[in-house]
Amino acid sequence: MSNLHRTFMRLLMTVVLTMLFHCAFTHAEQSAAQRPNFVFLLVDDLGWGDFGCYGSQFHETPHIDALANAGMKFDNAYAACTVCSPSRAAILTGCYPARLRLTDWITGHKRPYAKLSVPNWKMKIDHERVLLPEALKEAGYATGFFGKWHLMPIGQDDFADHYPTDHGFDINVGGREWGQPKGPGKYFSPFDVPNLDDGNPGDFLTDRLTDSAVDFLESSPREQPFLLYLSYYTLHGPIMSPPRLVQKYKEKAKTFENDNNEHLDPARAGMVERLDASVGRLVETLRKLELSDNTVVILTGDNGGNFEGTSGGLRDFKGFSHEGGTREPLIVRWPGVTQPGSVCSEPVIGTDFYPTMLEIADLPARPDQHQDGVSIVSLLRGDASTLERDALYWHYPHYHRTDPYGAIRQGDWKLIEFFEDGELELYNLADDPAEQNNLAKTQPERAERMLQAMRQWRKNTDAQMMTENPNYRPDQSGHRAKPQRAKKPARNNAG
Repeated sequence: MSNLHRTFMRLLMTVVLTMLFHCAFTHAEQSAAQRPNFVFLLVDDLGWGDFGCYGSQFHETPHIDALANAGMKFDNAYAACTVCSPSRAAILTGCYPARLRLTDWITGHKRPYAKLSVPNWKMKIDHERVLLPEALKEAGYATGFFGKWHLMPIGQDDFADHYPTDHGFDINVGGREWGQPKGPGKYFSPFDVPNLDDGNPGDFLTDRLTDSAVDFLESSPREQPFLLYLSYYTLHGPIMSPPRLVQKYKEKAKTFENDNNEHLDPARAGMVERLDASVGRLVETLRKLELSDNTVVILTGDNGGNFEGTSGGLRDFKGFSHEGGTREPLIVRWPGVTQPGSVCSEPVIGTDFYPTMLEIADLPARPDQHQDGVSIVSLLRGDASTLERDALYWHYPHYHRTDPYGAIRQGDWKLIEFFEDGELELYNLADDPAEQNNLAKTQPERAERMLQAMRQWRKNTDAQMMTENPNYRPDQSGHRAKPQRAKKPARNNAG
């Protein structure tokens, strides 16, 4: 970005945010200055084993590891879907994708000859819903969105009505219908995304989005709380990285003893390093601006990594029904509240962020909106080690790397139901985190109880189900890819 353009963007952000502050201040329920700020960092295609603090030895993530050491790390945190758009919608709404009827990435796979027909699902979030940024904005927050959006109804008449700025964000830098970088330079300039200057040849998208996020922090009026929502395009393909980092990790791979079966891709490792540098820059900016003590930083992902070996020993990866497709890193630093270096093993999911952030901000819950989310503040404070919730659920009536399925986790137990043939898989995740030993036939009563609970949940959420496909052609239907079996037991990343 040229100095002139960057100066102009900072001035523009300052003017916009100052106007918003003066407009919102009188409507806030309490002094806006007393409310905490939020920096929410969402990483695309983030595997459970991609960070050093989650067991990676090949990737270098000192800043992210430091963030974990300064806050709370979760080792049973989940995305709400095995693909991106539904997971992103769940975070913003506090609702399961099944309830939203936004159950696949936009626009999804087409399998016209498959055994089952996909329901007529939605490719947008209804405007009638009050999203997390809208709820915070009503309380006087400035809201800035940076990066990947992928929540626009491609090919529909109201496409242009669903940018981030149509759903509660004051500013949108980079968000459009894309699920991955598609500009002329992909991850390198030129980028072709909204409100982001192309800068100089060789500039990297992750770095440039972070530049804009830093500008937002530096331009925000100190009297007004803010939500900075940085939704990284990385680590989604195309896998690209600055040449010096590709070379660095090529050299490292030559002598690396890959005891944990990690995914050794020099370009992807470089992407992880630039992500880590971005986190470090944001944390340092908060410190320099004396905002650290009143800013909650949250870092997580939208679905599993896109390769075998990114899941930290869990079974499978993005697009699959098993743990590697949905279990995510989650780090929360809430200064003065979360115990530094603490670890939480209670299962949590993407729907929980909305009510959690409202409670942190001392704002009233909105159960009519975040209908499926549960506040995890008691976990963050250390007041409790469990939540008053019976189960977590997934509903994926679509074809991907997996056949259509539903899943439920109750305590340590997880049941998967495949919709084509009713096949069941039952695992005790405490004893078998890599899901190697299917207990559905040896514990049929437990499997049946969990199946009935899941079916009742589907009824309660009015989940869309699949129907028999009259055009089914077995020879052209496609089939579920053979699930990848973890080569080693899942690593214990709780420490």
